[in-house]
Amino acid sequence: MTNLVSPELTFHDGNTIPQLGYGVWKVEDTVATDVVQQAFDAGYRHIDTAKIYGNEEGVGRALAATDVPREDMFITTKVWNADQGFEETLAAFDASMERLGLEYLDLYLIHWLQPKQGKYVDTWRALIELQKSGRVKSIGVCNFTIEALAKLEEATGVLPVINQVETHPYFPQTALREFEASKGIKHQSWSPLGQGSELLSDPVLVAIAEKHQATPAQVVIAWHLALGNVVIPKSVTPSRIVENFEGLAVRLDAEDIAAINALDKGFEGRISADPAVSDFA
Repeated sequence: MTNLVSPELTFHDGNTIPQLGYGVWKVEDTVATDVVQQAFDAGYRHIDTAKIYGNEEGVGRALAATDVPREDMFITTKVWNADQGFEETLAAFDASMERLGLEYLDLYLIHWLQPKQGKYVDTWRALIELQKSGRVKSIGVCNFTIEALAKLEEATGVLPVINQVETHPYFPQTALREFEASKGIKHQSWSPLGQGSELLSDPVLVAIAEKHQATPAQVVIAWHLALGNVVIPKSVTPSRIVENFEGLAVRLDAEDIAAINALDKGFEGRISADPAVSDFA
């Protein structure tokens, strides 16, 4: 158990989010219960799941079993692409809440833009309705472009509090982050460590890690935090769950941040699909 506590960032709707969270992408449902409890033990209070991860029930079992008070938790889940549309989203939300065993949700997100479906505005209207009902505290999106964020504002007058997208030193999403900042939208990084060993063995990061007597993963987490990103590293290894949380203790200087920023590979650094054209079933 660490004495570290994640900083809290304030959304434009007045609610707050722990800046460092724990993600459970690709964690099997039977494993999720144990690792979420390990995350709570390490000090995390922000847990990020999604319907498509197939582990909402496992996360829910951990939420029911922990002695962490509900008001100290921050729980996120997401509406999947096949459930987009106004009525479909409302039904998908009810099903997610049943699996999680929750009375209210801290953050509900649209998982992907899905521009070919053309349903994201209606889906967003459903999230607005859920927030008005009090069943969701805050609402946001994942994998949205600048153009799509502007379209939501134009169509509904309501901006997401957050946009969760692939972000790491090889693909730092600078233009998107600048636009979000101009609108008061928080930026959340998924795959913050780059999904593999290539980034974490980069000589620049290794040198900075040695300078701070930290690991490269902790340095990358500290970089996200320094930029003001919300970050959700994922691991099922007990020691790394703790190690990632202890990234809170690393304090990078301006030289470190500039060196990491210089690792930007532009769109060549992207690992995942391009949200502007992606179309997942």
